[in-house]
Amino acid sequence: MNESPIAQTVEGPVRGIRRSDDLAFLGIPYAAPPTGRRRFLPPQPVDPWTDPLDATAYGATPQRREEPNAIIPEPSVPGAATLNLNVFTPALEGALPVLVWIHGGGYSAGSAASPWYDGRTFSRDGVVTVSISYRLGFDGFGVIDGVPDNRGVRDWIAALEWVQRNVAAFGGDPGRVTIAGQSAGGGAVLTLFGMPSAQHLFHAGMSFSGALGDLPRDLVRRRSIGLAEMAGTEPTLDGFRAVKERELTRHQYKASLLGKTGLAATTATLVDGLPWGPVIDGELIAQPTPESLAAGVGADKPLLLGATDDEFTMAFDSAPRWLRWVPVRLALRVVEKAGSVRRAWHRANRGRRTGPALGRYVSDQVFRSLVLRVAEVRRDAGTWVYRFAWRSPVNGWAHHCLDVPFWFDCLDEPHVPKMAGDHPPLALADEMHTAAVAFVRDGAPGWPAWRTEPGITRVFGDQPALSRSAYDDALPLV
Repeated sequence: MNESPIAQTVEGPVRGIRRSDDLAFLGIPYAAPPTGRRRFLPPQPVDPWTDPLDATAYGATPQRREEPNAIIPEPSVPGAATLNLNVFTPALEGALPVLVWIHGGGYSAGSAASPWYDGRTFSRDGVVTVSISYRLGFDGFGVIDGVPDNRGVRDWIAALEWVQRNVAAFGGDPGRVTIAGQSAGGGAVLTLFGMPSAQHLFHAGMSFSGALGDLPRDLVRRRSIGLAEMAGTEPTLDGFRAVKERELTRHQYKASLLGKTGLAATTATLVDGLPWGPVIDGELIAQPTPESLAAGVGADKPLLLGATDDEFTMAFDSAPRWLRWVPVRLALRVVEKAGSVRRAWHRANRGRRTGPALGRYVSDQVFRSLVLRVAEVRRDAGTWVYRFAWRSPVNGWAHHCLDVPFWFDCLDEPHVPKMAGDHPPLALADEMHTAAVAFVRDGAPGWPAWRTEPGITRVFGDQPALSRSAYDDALPLV
């Protein structure tokens, strides 16, 4: 009974860990190490093996060092075989629904090895969980002439293809795969929903605080050329391969600013999009994701999406004290140039102090307005919307990442109190996790769909629990 479990994948057998309530298989390669001549190429097949592969420890992560201000604990693991995944399952027999988790981190950071992404609570409730790694930053999303764009996206696809080939060996049903993620991971879900070539790889999706890439190729190409200049190399495949990964990583954020400094650098993400991320390449991603969704791509699949109330409001907690004396309508000029948009948003958000108002505007621009846009273009599809409104006693905000341990029902994890206090509401975690499990299992989370009652939103952490006006303050940005 205490023997290590062995699962037989198409590529070869893997040996995992038998835990008290489930089985875990960690660091299984779904593609060959992206090193040497494979560096900057699309994911390549692994060489098959015959002896059981040790899958008892997390594999190497594309993130090489942990972000100092990261909210979610996401460890960096050294090594070359970074294209790997983790499987958590109740048993090796059966045909259970499958959750594939794509981590966040702005497409430039993050790690599938986070204890918050451990699938033990989903195993408890009859769901097989797979968490995947993918190439980050320039390695995953830079433009290099002569090799395909969107290598990080191609990594997602390769991991999902692995799930289709192998998840049955872990007790999962390849015909019931729900993709899910938070922040960049939530954006990945929306990106995949909008890709015709990916539709056969999953059957539903959950996008938590989704942040889209949808970056113009020409912009990313200019950023990539600037990165080559900073690294002292030519902007070619051989040139980039000649530079060590850590050297490119060191310069990649500054290169994305294209020489912008000061205020222009501060607002660059609002104007130009994220530093690195999925690129509209005209091939894999043919058009902006909302346009693809509006054209009906992915309309046959149920989608759950939403955001927290104050995604990045806390970023302005450390703003200069003098900012509080600046009228909101004037301060908004920093983040929004269109006067009509500023005035409309200000009318919908009266009563906010300047710092929180700027933070809420950024939250609305990047996250909350996207929820409304996607829900509206999918009006006739199966779409469910939520809003996370519980405020942390640590800083007073319902901020970015705060909802993740609630979805995973892991409030007992040691890193949670730093963000959510010593006594976060267990009942709220139970409600949210139960909704996620219901969605993965049945394709519906337990409240009315947007198409049946337009505007209907499940509010977690506030009353009323169901609202038709939960996102009205973000409407001016839609």
